[in-house]
Amino acid sequence: MPWCRHRPHHGAQMNRWMIGARLRTLPAAVVPVALGAACGLGTPRELGWWSGDGVVVSADHVGVVWWRVALALIVSLALQVGVNYANDYSDGIRGTDDVRVGPQRLVASGLAPAKQVKMAAMAAFGVAAVAGLAVAVSTSLWLLAVGAAAIAAGWFYTGGPKPYGYLGLGEIFVFVFFGLVATVGTTFAATETITWLSIAMGSAAGSLACALLVINNLRDIPTDREVGKQTLAVRLGDARTRWFYVLLVVASFALLAVAAFERPWALLGFAAAPLAFAPSKAVLGGATGPALIPVLGATGKLQLAFGFAATVGLAISS
Repeated sequence: MPWCRHRPHHGAQMNRWMIGARLRTLPAAVVPVALGAACGLGTPRELGWWSGDGVVVSADHVGVVWWRVALALIVSLALQVGVNYANDYSDGIRGTDDVRVGPQRLVASGLAPAKQVKMAAMAAFGVAAVAGLAVAVSTSLWLLAVGAAAIAAGWFYTGGPKPYGYLGLGEIFVFVFFGLVATVGTTFAATETITWLSIAMGSAAGSLACALLVINNLRDIPTDREVGKQTLAVRLGDARTRWFYVLLVVASFALLAVAAFERPWALLGFAAAPLAFAPSKAVLGGATGPALIPVLGATGKLQLAFGFAATVGLAISS
């Protein structure tokens, strides 16, 4: 029933906005922050490539500033929610979500008017901007440029006249901002230092975040192709997209092995490896449409388990 015919009660209103926020995607925002904070534990200043004042100086250790880590988490979560609402709004007004296999969308299904979903996206981006500003003021104002780029990238993923998500570039955005930037940015917020370890773990987090997007786009290849949405999955085709998913999962564990050269206990992250078998088997086995929805959930669980185990391992080795 269209949203405008009857005013939904408070519980229904909250439920629809939770649907739009796509709570199952939030591990993609939490994992890189956790990894970034763990990378910052016990990080020697002399290993940093760049510090807040632009000069690398020697010191015994850089203590983690936990309130800035908390703000980094708020930034990451708010960006994720903002991107989800922005995607819902932009795809909804374009009509690309009118026929879909996956979870319900607010605008396309009529659960909420497009204007309200757009305002929700702007509100989430605003929360990210305020929290990011606090981090930048206490560390380096260069972070303002990074934050502005993240918000712009989140909006223009499916928004604007030429959304880059429709050109097959969505995975680049996810890898950079929900992998490298979120992880390395958290390490910098925590210690005002950037290390190769945070870059390696940021790349691992980015690979798993991309794997989630790849499954989503693999499921939607038929409908995306019909509406002219040229995602990377559409461009690669069904078979190569499936192998790309497996490559991303393998890459995340390979990067974990690289990180273990500095933090040996990071290998605890391999405890999550068994969770990769079932979704990979389903993908390579040719699962399509609704059969890929459980794969998306399994990939999210893999990402969360990987992040938790690797974070504990990095912390132990610090």
